[in-house]
Amino acid sequence: MRAPLSGHISTAGRTHRTEGVRDIHRALPEEVPVALVFNGTTQAVMMATPADLSDFAHGFALTEGIVNDLAQIEDFEIIHHEQGLEARFWLSEDRADMLIARRRAMAGPVGCGLCGIDSLEQAVRPVPRVETDLRLDPGDVARATDALRPHQHLHDLTHATHAAGFLSPGGGLSLAREDVGRHNALDKLIGALLQQGIAPASGAAVMTSRLSVELVQKCAMAGIPVLIAVSAPTGAAVHLAQQAGITLAAFARSGGFDLYSHPHRITDEAEHVA
Repeated sequence: MRAPLSGHISTAGRTHRTEGVRDIHRALPEEVPVALVFNGTTQAVMMATPADLSDFAHGFALTEGIVNDLAQIEDFEIIHHEQGLEARFWLSEDRADMLIARRRAMAGPVGCGLCGIDSLEQAVRPVPRVETDLRLDPGDVARATDALRPHQHLHDLTHATHAAGFLSPGGGLSLAREDVGRHNALDKLIGALLQQGIAPASGAAVMTSRLSVELVQKCAMAGIPVLIAVSAPTGAAVHLAQQAGITLAAFARSGGFDLYSHPHRITDEAEHVA
């Protein structure tokens, strides 16, 4: 049987409430094993929502440092197996040689961006510093997570997924992707940006989750200079964002937000002119 690609399934159940018990049908998010295979070698097996898989695979390839740009990918296809899905890449010779030299296994359950790595050095791997002239209006940042809500169609069905959106200065939130895992949602967003020719440095990532160090790592690898979230950052995320030149805006809800690193990118017009 081919793995489903809709992102959700319908299942029967029973709901227990103070007013009684009744039969129900609920939409639930799908999660299936997705093997990410490069030149015939499995680099990772991740549990993911099987929608926007090309975006997920390409975003993963970039944020894990397997490729630096899409030109290093010579071929790509998605293969359906009985047990799950395979995202199969063929890379240019130089990237294939690099991958052999630094190959690691990182099979991870959903929502965990560090599971399966085989050394402490990999957990705190160095990331490039993000240097851009991007500026965002404070009002746009304060409204960013509200602007993401209309794009969360899978969440509206299931109430069980995360979303990542892309906020452009003066252009609003133009793109969003969803997944049961927040890391996967961000990889999908980054992959969509790459495949649509949108420069990651031209805007901000907006998340429905807390800000963990893995999300900052992925933004740094993609060159996204601002990371906005509805919830709190971890201490490690703030420390890495300060090192990587990334602006962290957390608790972005109810018309406000907190800034934890590189606040110079969030300025109103008067401040910018001054």
